[in-house]
Amino acid sequence: MSQHVSLLFGVHAHQPVGNFSSVLMDAHLRCYKPFLQVLHRYPDFRFAIHLSGWLLDYLLMHYPEDMALLQEMVARNQVELFGAGDTEPVLAVIPNRDRIGQIQTFSDKLAEKLGQRPQGAWLTERVWESTVIPALADCGIRYVTVDDYHFVCAGKVLPELNGYFTTEEGSQRLDLFPISEALRYKIPFSPADDTVAYLESLANPGVSHTQSAAIYFDDIEKFGIWPETYQWVYEKGWLEQFIQKVLASNIIVTQHFSEYHAAEKTRGIVYLPTVSYIEMNEWTLPAASANAYAELTQHAKTQGWYEHKKAFIRGGIWKNFFSRYPESNWMHKRMLSLSARLAKLPKKQQSDEMRQKLYESQANDAYWHGMFGGLYLPHLRRALYKAMLELEVMLDACKPRRISFVEDTDLDGVREVYLHNGTLQAIVKLDSYASICELDAYELHHNFGDTLRRQIEHYYQKIQAGHRDSSQHSGDGIASAHDRISFKHEISASDIVADDHPRSLFVDFLNHVPVAYTSNSSALENLQFVSHHAENIVHKLFILEKNQLHVLYRFSTKTKQSFSTQINLAMPSCDGMGGRYCYQNEILGGFGQWIELSNFTEMMLDDDTLNGHVVLKTSAPVSFRANPHFSVSQSESGFEKIMQAVTLHLEWPITVHELTITLSIHARKRA
Repeated sequence: MSQHVSLLFGVHAHQPVGNFSSVLMDAHLRCYKPFLQVLHRYPDFRFAIHLSGWLLDYLLMHYPEDMALLQEMVARNQVELFGAGDTEPVLAVIPNRDRIGQIQTFSDKLAEKLGQRPQGAWLTERVWESTVIPALADCGIRYVTVDDYHFVCAGKVLPELNGYFTTEEGSQRLDLFPISEALRYKIPFSPADDTVAYLESLANPGVSHTQSAAIYFDDIEKFGIWPETYQWVYEKGWLEQFIQKVLASNIIVTQHFSEYHAAEKTRGIVYLPTVSYIEMNEWTLPAASANAYAELTQHAKTQGWYEHKKAFIRGGIWKNFFSRYPESNWMHKRMLSLSARLAKLPKKQQSDEMRQKLYESQANDAYWHGMFGGLYLPHLRRALYKAMLELEVMLDACKPRRISFVEDTDLDGVREVYLHNGTLQAIVKLDSYASICELDAYELHHNFGDTLRRQIEHYYQKIQAGHRDSSQHSGDGIASAHDRISFKHEISASDIVADDHPRSLFVDFLNHVPVAYTSNSSALENLQFVSHHAENIVHKLFILEKNQLHVLYRFSTKTKQSFSTQINLAMPSCDGMGGRYCYQNEILGGFGQWIELSNFTEMMLDDDTLNGHVVLKTSAPVSFRANPHFSVSQSESGFEKIMQAVTLHLEWPITVHELTITLSIHARKRA
């Protein structure tokens, strides 16, 4: 066996909780279905697969015939199933009790639905922290896969990373398989002949007592969903050629991770730093730091020393996303508080439905942004908030909260006031803006404050440089999405200007200058703020009444000064076909349009996706302007503009002593 190499080949299949059905259908048609069909024809090609729990449930429900192929491959011992958290959380950022619950839930699901209990686990985004070891070990997981880069950062060198290693935390053991970065970039982008030749070169004939392993575990989306890959992998036959050449080789042996693990000894003890894959280390950094990091790595590559010393120019860690994006941090800390509330309930009051909603709110995708949309995609954030609000309703039914209270939820040094009445919840930041950062309608399970402010991103440099549709092909193969620069939309300079204030509800301006408030209320039920200006004292009062939010403005002096407020509303239909402005029994246009009105007092925002509508009223005529709020993100398909919210501007001269703005939120009546 010493002149052979064991190919440990694994793929990871995942779709975010709440993703569009059209995306899921396309992913299945171009990737999951053909991949399973090809592999099913080669029972001697052993491989591992991890399907996230939500995706597994979806595929079993909608494509049972294709999933029957997977079940058959499991039964004939062609496939090894890998476990993980059920909803694909980053295990390092959820409480240990939830890690155990998530892993156990998914392992039980695999055993019940596919007939195999996993020994190995996939780590979401290969985010490694040693704190996850006890939960994995307690759930019967014996080994996980992480990047070889993780090992290089711990002082290992690539030639010795051809087997598994052992680590521990609090005396609990876990074994680690290093995924080859070289294979991640070759499969499936290099020609099959070249890839197989490289695999054969990894055999180690000089060592008689160990079997070398070539370890690959990466996103299945590279096999059909990434640009050009469907034609390359299936129509031009890369996958079939690769499998045939591997099986024809007298050097390569396909094995399960479990078989290799049982037959071979550990290569020794190792302790890995907190790290993810190389690209993630850049994505987690703020733009200025990411620019410096990119310049340094490019200089190292130009000078020829990057590959030898890349472990020493690491970027950030995954948790940096919480400090980079206030919206991500807010969601995360809201989720943690709900997890704590659930854990404090008596066991008899806790239900499987509560835990499932909590686990859905822990799905990783909406918490971060890199090559993929993630945090920038409103429908992914909306799915998390939906789960959190459904859970919050159940928790309130078991143990009601006070109707108003104060805490610093997101640990940013600024406290928030919670006002809720069972129908609506308004969370107001006690900062100078005195604006609403979260506005929840419980019947609709929707947060109207769920938007995203624009901030400078590292990839803006590529947009500003004016690159268009460039890519670096790998010899006779195709380019990885990481090497492409393309544009899905035309992007102007104004689209990438950072916001200078929060994208919240009721951000106020006096003569176009932000109003600075201080809290001036002892009764939190009627939350009041005051702003002292030389010309005018402004009082601002928030009141919840059934399904209505009232915001009352009082002014000490009547003048012709201009006062305005900006209301950023997260409407689910955004610039799609299902959202519309209705004014005086007429449809003015969709949410993606610009609208201006004078002498305005009432408008309805109707939304098919929401299955409800919002009515905006003012107690006196104002000038009204509405426009879409876009941000620019990057994805594997290119740079794109994504509508985050409708921005409503209300402006009036202070010629009245008092003005009230009311938002009424209504669910459509069921037939």
